[in-house]
Amino acid sequence: MRKNIVAGNWKMNTTLPEGQQLAKDVCQAVAEQDNLKCDVVLGVPFTHLCAVKAIIGDKLHLAAQNCADHDHGAYTGEVSAPMVASTGADYVILGHSERRGYYNETIETLRTKVDLALAAGLNVIFCCGESLEQRRAGTHFDIIRDEIVGSLFHLTPEQFTHIVIAYEPIWAIGTGETATAEQAQEIHAFIRQLLTSQYGNTLADDTTILYGGSCKPSNAAELFALPDIDGGLIGGASLKAADFLGIITAF
Repeated sequence: MRKNIVAGNWKMNTTLPEGQQLAKDVCQAVAEQDNLKCDVVLGVPFTHLCAVKAIIGDKLHLAAQNCADHDHGAYTGEVSAPMVASTGADYVILGHSERRGYYNETIETLRTKVDLALAAGLNVIFCCGESLEQRRAGTHFDIIRDEIVGSLFHLTPEQFTHIVIAYEPIWAIGTGETATAEQAQEIHAFIRQLLTSQYGNTLADDTTILYGGSCKPSNAAELFALPDIDGGLIGGASLKAADFLGIITAF
């Protein structure tokens, strides 16, 4: 069955003590809610994984923000999928536009990372999305199709049950801009139809697709009410427990 998920992506923010406090605040805020209608995932820096896992236990889910494209070896400074899994994390975020843009991660690189993450027992939050220039040129559907097909469509249906897709219009990340509800639903419906064409209706209907572009408490309810939007991948608003809770309770 399709899950509602609100995932926080802390990016390169918080020292370890700050991250521990934020995790405690979020955990407490969530614990005070009755009848939550979504899973909550914290996507934290590598340095925080073990400490945050000790705080959240099984109450929330834990994600790394990336993993290496090798599972071991002489790759100084890299963190492999098995290393991530050994911390107690159950998700990894792959393909974020900042990784694609700043670190030149390609469709082929991400295909390898997806395979290694799944082999390590992790669930993948796979990001896709277009730039402002690509949207203005009318190629946004092609970009999203290429990213999903190229990195994910070699997977078996069973493997794909461990994939969550996050649509992130790059022009709306950290800018305060947000795709309109109609724009977001249009892309999410396109993604679901793309999955239907490859894997059939049942798997497509069961796949969680998140919106990730300046989602905040003031617009979360409108977005989450749309038929093909199953939650959010939250950046800046996940760094304040009260704002993050406002999005979590928008369902």
